[in-house]
Amino acid sequence: MEKENNIAKLYWLHALTPLHVGAGRGVGFIDLPVAREKVTGWPVIPGSAIKGVLADHHGATDALREPGTMLAAAFGRVGDNLANSGALIFTDARIVCLPVRSLYGTFAWVTSPMALRRLARDLSNVKPANLPPSLPELDSNSEIKVHKDSVLGSKTVFFEDLDFTAEPDDVTGDWADFLAKAVFPDKPNDPNNSEWQSIFPNHFAVVTDDVFNFLCETATEVNARVKIEDETKTVTSSALWYEENLPAETLLAGLVSCGWVANKAYTPEALLTKYCEKELALQMGGKATTGKGMVRCVFQTGHGG
Repeated sequence: MEKENNIAKLYWLHALTPLHVGAGRGVGFIDLPVAREKVTGWPVIPGSAIKGVLADHHGATDALREPGTMLAAAFGRVGDNLANSGALIFTDARIVCLPVRSLYGTFAWVTSPMALRRLARDLSNVKPANLPPSLPELDSNSEIKVHKDSVLGSKTVFFEDLDFTAEPDDVTGDWADFLAKAVFPDKPNDPNNSEWQSIFPNHFAVVTDDVFNFLCETATEVNARVKIEDETKTVTSSALWYEENLPAETLLAGLVSCGWVANKAYTPEALLTKYCEKELALQMGGKATTGKGMVRCVFQTGHGG
């Protein structure tokens, strides 16, 4: 049987609170690290986690995923001879911008040429409008490319104990404007996104891949946690651990595609429109009862939507 060609959308995850999608126990001083890509060492959220959270958001319980339903077609079902795999396929959400504390402008959304190059490759499957045709180029690790209206510093940008020579750049400005409209798309009667569209470019910065590697290792949040005894309400002996989180304002992106659908009553377009169209407020990862993992999920089509 011939399968349909996959159709795809890009999805954005914007962390509103610190985000912990863990990799189990660590081997260093961080007991509970975030998941990271093997090749780059950059933080990542597995596609299986994205799909599970989205299925839960849409109420895809075993009882509701009966054979023949749209939920079963989109997210799959198990347990009998009518089981099927879900048609929605989520790639891992890879980091695009890491928020880093700045001496000026409070914080910056920081990325690198390699992070943008990988994003552009994913976007080639979506073909959005106004995708910048080139990437920022940096000559040294001491250089940083910023938007012409940047609030991060007119000559020198300071991140923690790092300092960079600022260089306003048109290509960087084009990427800042493109990302602002993608992550904060226009919504009728909602001025909030329009406001963030103007804020984002002024806080956007591009550093070299080497510096970005360093920031991905050192600019995450690491918090000390303890366990409290139920009876005494005091700290349990030897119950101290360190937990890593992606900071609030982190931006990640991945692809969701839909090709062959087991139930021919539903088309790939119908499933993507039903479950991957509207902006969603989701809770992702662990530590939900402590306020962690609140994210915005925004889907981007080939027309900037």
